[in-house]
Amino acid sequence: MTQPNRRPCVLVFAGADPSGGAGIQADIEAIAAMGAHAMPVITALTVQDNDRVFSVHPVDADLVMQQAQVLIKKMTIAAVKIGIVGNRANAEAIAVLLKELRAYQPHLPLVLDTVLASGHGDALHTEDAVTSLASLMPLASLLTPNLNESARLCAGEQELDGQAEVLLRACPNVLIKGGHSNDPSNVTNHWFSKSESRSWTWPRLPGAFHGTGCTLASAIAALLARGKSMLEAIEQAQLYCNESLVSAYVIADGQQIPNRSNGEAN
Repeated sequence: MTQPNRRPCVLVFAGADPSGGAGIQADIEAIAAMGAHAMPVITALTVQDNDRVFSVHPVDADLVMQQAQVLIKKMTIAAVKIGIVGNRANAEAIAVLLKELRAYQPHLPLVLDTVLASGHGDALHTEDAVTSLASLMPLASLLTPNLNESARLCAGEQELDGQAEVLLRACPNVLIKGGHSNDPSNVTNHWFSKSESRSWTWPRLPGAFHGTGCTLASAIAALLARGKSMLEAIEQAQLYCNESLVSAYVIADGQQIPNRSNGEAN
């Protein structure tokens, strides 16, 4: 009997977005498109549409741990992706679980999307977001802040190289996304590691999009789960994310939804 095709599993910690544009649903779609399987652990329920976040309700930390523990006991985890955690208690619970995983999988890739607020600046944590993420940042293989988040994580440091220097003290790789820059024509993303750096420039597309950061971080995590190098994963995930934005669709006035099915794993 032929064994069914096996996909690598990505353990995902993120919030639920009822609009279906960001959060867990975005993670699942992007990870599937990249040829891996998402195992979603809900950290928070949100009240939001495709533009604004009205409230965030973190799941109890014990329930977050229970969701993940049953998966860890049975499945092999090939990568971890973390989005919003909701509060400090959830972040610390997740950190405990990750330390247990790393005890026997020391090279397990972990992508931390350092989401501090929505695109409109609405809070996505019930406590100080920077403080909430403090226990997770040293465990990450890659941080993916946008320009605003990077500045906040670095206590207001404005220079990109200075931000990278600060963030690399906590994590070996940082991808600073340029979507919030003032450049009207292009978006430039910068990758920094302990030994090298690189940048990619993409044409700025008209309009605004819901869940772009989730899409990119999850795609990177899936590609790392499949054994791609960090550079390969970042490059391929950006290409996929750009294609999903080019073919984005509308569900209401406001931000468009990336078409995450418009792409495939290489």
